[in-house]
Amino acid sequence: MAERFTKSMARNIYLGGSTFFILLFLVLTFDTQSRAMPERDNRDQLTEEVVRGKHVWENNNCVGCHSLMGEGAYFAPELANVFDRRGAADSEVFKAYMNAWMNAMPTNIPGRRQMPNFKLTDQEINDLSSFLEWTSKIDDNGWPPNIEG
Repeated sequence: MAERFTKSMARNIYLGGSTFFILLFLVLTFDTQSRAMPERDNRDQLTEEVVRGKHVWENNNCVGCHSLMGEGAYFAPELANVFDRRGAADSEVFKAYMNAWMNAMPTNIPGRRQMPNFKLTDQEINDLSSFLEWTSKIDDNGWPPNIEG
């Protein structure tokens, strides 16, 4: 090695190191996407009802108050596991619960945070219920940390 560190040597180290780490990043990204991701989601369970429920979720800005898998606001409860909490692993029980809950809002209890009544149709509530049931079945590494969200 020469006694002087030249500009061309520095450039070669920079370009070689950058190329190495970019390639490493791409290989690790590909590995994660090809092995880890298909094992964690439940794309095979997507239905039209779930897709419509996602649209109800987005159109009514539910994430403005609620969080879903830790993403969103923390004004109202986390809903990633609401099916586990209130559905007793039964879709029909959960849809009945959601219908009763959504139609009972707001409760007008003084001093409590209130959920507005969005005047959703029974079909929209069922679709939203299907979406929340679908999200509860995604492997989210144990989030939220407790059953009550």
